[in-house]
Amino acid sequence: MESKKLYRSKNQRMICGVCGGIAEYFNIDPTIIRLAWVLFCVAGGSGLLVYFIAAIIIPDEPAVY
Repeated sequence: MESKKLYRSKNQRMICGVCGGIAEYFNIDPTIIRLAWVLFCVAGGSGLLVYFIAAIIIPDEPAVY
């Protein structure tokens, strides 16, 4: 069984690829994750800080040669 790993996306990247990577991990549309993240930012206020922390912690998707 292949284990799934969370990476920042290189294909579905808008800013740092965090939302695209989360969407690829859960196999859903990245737009849904982006909209949820915007709602989290507006409602909670700390979503932007969490996004940039995630961008630092989550590694880039490895290059396939």
